[in-house]
Parts: sequence; C-alpha cells; structure tokens
Amino acid sequence: MLRLGIHSAGRSMTSVMHLVPRLIAVMTLAVAPLALPGCAALQSHDPLHVTVVGIEPLEGQGLELRLLVRLRVQNPNDAPVDYNGVALEMKVRGKTFATGVSDAGGSVPRFGEAVVSVPVTVSAFSMLGQAVDLFRSGASGPITYEMTGKLNSSSFNSTHFRTQGEFDLPQTGATNPAN
Repeated sequence: MLRLGIHSAGRSMTSVMHLVPRLIAVMTLAVAPLALPGCAALQSHDPLHVTVVGIEPLEGQGLELRLLVRLRVQNPNDAPVDYNGVALEMKVRGKTFATGVSDAGGSVPRFGEAVVSVPVTVSAFSMLGQAVDLFRSGASGPITYEMTGKLNSSSFNSTHFRTQGEFDLPQTGATNPAN
C-alpha cells in the first residue's frame, strides 16, 4: 500500500511537470494583449506645454484661500491626450504653495489645445511662510515658480507636465521721476 502511494505521487508529479509549460504558454497568450498598449505608451512624445491663463477666487473655509486656476494645455504630439482627472501642484521659491485636483475629463486634440480648470487650495500657513521668506530676503530679484501636474488617463499611463519660470514683484516706494 505504501508502495502504491509513492508510485501514485510520482505519477501526479509527472503530470504536473507536463502541465507547467502549457500553463506558461496559456498565461503568456493571456497577458500579451494587455502588454501591447503599454508598448505604444513607450513611444517618445513631446511634453505638453502648460501655461496659466487665469486665476479666479473661490469661496474658502477657515484659514485657506481657494482659487480656480485655468490652464492652457497645448499638445504638440500626433495623438490626442484623453484625460479623466487632473492633479496640480504649484511651488514658489521651491516650496509648495498650492495644490489641487479635479475629476474633470476631456481631451486635448492632437496638435491642439484645451483650457482645463483646477480648483486649488492655498493654506494660510503657506502664505505666511512665503511672506516671511520674502521679508527676510528683502524681496530682491526674481521669484521662481514651478508648476507640476498630471492629466490622468483611464489607461495605465498618465500624462505628466511641468513648467517653471520667474517673475518680479512690483517695487514699492519707488519715486516717480516726473515729480
């Protein structure tokens, strides 16, 4: 009886060993179609061009400032960018100043543009920190900013964007040469 058990176990192990290559082949055939869209996503594409075209105040809560940021998104690629959500982070002088998300959806046409609106929140502490930094530095020279974000896609790839620049604050206390 014991001998029969060992022989039976040996035969089932042989059966399993014959099934493994078949199982691998079936799994490969099942996963391959899912990987093909990923290959298309690996093709090179130019980054999106994103600029702020407007900022409007929104009603806030407590110690926060709420703004609606309108972005012009330009797509210099030969394929449209379809999205179903937007995330945005704005940094001033290297520190996070405002963040926002939107579940808005749409499409930026190939070689086209679209305006996307994202509500952002600026905390009072963030504003206070920026003001203290400006006071300490004497607000001299340009102020750097960076805006990063993504247009979320229903597929596995989101389209990320980044823009940066600088601006000067208006000078206060400047004398008018005409006086």
